Amino acid sequence: MFESLSAKFQGAFSSLRSKGRLKPSDIDEITSEIRSALLDSDVALSVVDFFIEELKVRTNEVLADLNKSTNPANAVFEIVNSLLVEILGGSARRIRYAKKPPTVILLTGLQGAGKTSLAGKLANYLKAQGNTPLLIASDLQRPNAVTQLQVVGESIGVPVFAPEPGNGVGDPVKVAKAGLKFAEDKLHNIVIVDTAGRLGLDAQLMEQAKQIRDAVSPDEVLYVVDAMVGQDAVRTAQAFQDGVGFDAIVLTKLDGDARGGAALSITQVTGKPIMFAATGEKVTDFDLFYPDRMASRILGLGDIQTLAEQAKGAFDSDTAAKLESKFASGEDFTLDDFLAQLEAMKKMGSMTKLLGMMPGANSGAMKKQLEQFDEGELVKTQSIVQSMTPLERNDPKVLNGSRRMRIANGSGRQVSDVNSLVERFSQAQKVMKQMRTGKGGMQLPPGMAMPPGMPKQPAPKVVNKKKSRSGNPAKRAIES
Repeated sequence: MFESLSAKFQGAFSSLRSKGRLKPSDIDEITSEIRSALLDSDVALSVVDFFIEELKVRTNEVLADLNKSTNPANAVFEIVNSLLVEILGGSARRIRYAKKPPTVILLTGLQGAGKTSLAGKLANYLKAQGNTPLLIASDLQRPNAVTQLQVVGESIGVPVFAPEPGNGVGDPVKVAKAGLKFAEDKLHNIVIVDTAGRLGLDAQLMEQAKQIRDAVSPDEVLYVVDAMVGQDAVRTAQAFQDGVGFDAIVLTKLDGDARGGAALSITQVTGKPIMFAATGEKVTDFDLFYPDRMASRILGLGDIQTLAEQAKGAFDSDTAAKLESKFASGEDFTLDDFLAQLEAMKKMGSMTKLLGMMPGANSGAMKKQLEQFDEGELVKTQSIVQSMTPLERNDPKVLNGSRRMRIANGSGRQVSDVNSLVERFSQAQKVMKQMRTGKGGMQLPPGMAMPPGMPKQPAPKVVNKKKSRSGNPAKRAIES
């Protein structure tokens, strides 16, 4: 979503790095560039003004100290990073659970924001944490909203309370109250209430949302907003806050190609934190919103922490333990390990999206490779490895010409595909060894190396090691 903004930030800092000692005019120049970048990304004017004013104040206050440092641009970069984290909310906000179950979560927002799909994603997320959620179908206005929620609930194994068919028939307040009673009787510890939206703000929408809120006394009211709407999302959020009130925000469609101004504006304008973010169509494309990680992605540093968490979740405990043990003991990374890794990667979803979390993913060269990446490459690679014997998987050095021909025929691929796999696997082994010794420029989770067909990252520039001042990723990004 923030590709354009990220590119502009990186361009501004690239220019700043070339200046060496900074003058007040240099600060004015970069703040002007950042202001234009934020406005172009549809960030609310009030937020842009706050950001730029704070940036000027903080940089001018320490300008003399900046010029005493070995890398003044790096210090300005860190100020920008801290400001981005600040306007995005500062820290991740988690659900407040009721002292006496069930915890009631009420979803509000405009029609088209994705509330019903979001309800399923939230229920699936909470279920994975050991909870027993119940979905309540209180959107009785939108055609087929009840049916949609039932289908979503069935797909994730979460029950749906839906006594009314909807399509304009039934009382949503009565449904919400009856659903809460049902949850108490059946010992569900979480209730998620899906409510009706409208195509625009109106008195009827606000009044109905208030009545449902008063009927179920929710522990959390979450405002669901389409991140691609832009500044209008901020305006409607303010109206919902004034009319109904909400405790936190959920951003949907963060995988879209819009400018992303809503994500950078909504917390600063409403004073409410972003709690969750939905980044795709699958029920698993959903997680807590981490302001520091989002700021890192905007500034081109990637989001290795989220990538590592997703990788950890994709590996079963036995496979993960085996790979970690091999990683720690210094054993060679084999094609059997590689095959297990590919299986896990398939569970993690779109590889293009995952690789978009890597540092430099929005840079010209790597961005172009990501756009050209074939998602079917994992299946091709898997078929080649599965056509090998146990000996060949454990010792690729035995792969002579005749063996490679047999593997190509067995997998329905070309010998050139087998050769490419072996070459890329050799590179993956080297990456694992570099990570083990701490010399690798790209830190991935143990056992997770780039499979064949993945974009290659350019080798990091070597900085004067004696003058390297910090392990901070923001500093490393500027220094490199």
